[in-house]
Amino acid sequence: MTIWRGKSPLILASQSRARKMLLADAGLPFETVAADIDERAIQQASKVSAPGEIAGLLAREKARFVSERKGEHYVIGADQTLALGERLFNKPDGRAAAAEQIRALAGQTHELHSAIAVALDGRIVFETVAIARVSMRPLSGSDIRTYLDEAGDAVTSSVGAYQLEGLGVHLFDRIDGDHFTILGLPLLPLLAFLRREKLIGF
Repeated sequence: MTIWRGKSPLILASQSRARKMLLADAGLPFETVAADIDERAIQQASKVSAPGEIAGLLAREKARFVSERKGEHYVIGADQTLALGERLFNKPDGRAAAAEQIRALAGQTHELHSAIAVALDGRIVFETVAIARVSMRPLSGSDIRTYLDEAGDAVTSSVGAYQLEGLGVHLFDRIDGDHFTILGLPLLPLLAFLRREKLIGF
């Protein structure tokens, strides 16, 4: 017995382990198809600069790109930006960049803007952006080195050089926002949309 009422499984236009875990744990059938788009080029061409707008733009483009090739499926695009004031962060390209990001975030509160967009037949039918505010505790140089040693290569796989669902949780002393937003997939509004579309059985 499945709660899914759609004719075809969802498609997640992302290879994110956390996003796949959230959909699977919610009992939703899905396939993953990578959205082969140049995110930085799209962002630069758009002239969009606000963190939430950037996340929304890229979520839409990912969903639309895959949906144009998989028209019979509902396609979920997702993106997340990290902003400390007006400074936007990208994934660090190595240990030194990861250390620099953590030093900048330590003792500060930053925002995670998580966007999702759903496309069908190449058309966006739903989108939303959610915000979480997370406060990193003050960290010494020794603290940062210990964290980087323990976390290893994982620090380069996400913006801010941490995964809150893993060792990164040790870096924080306050979180304002839901778990799903922090992991990059605002799940509750997505589920509400799927229920409105009669794609979920209850």
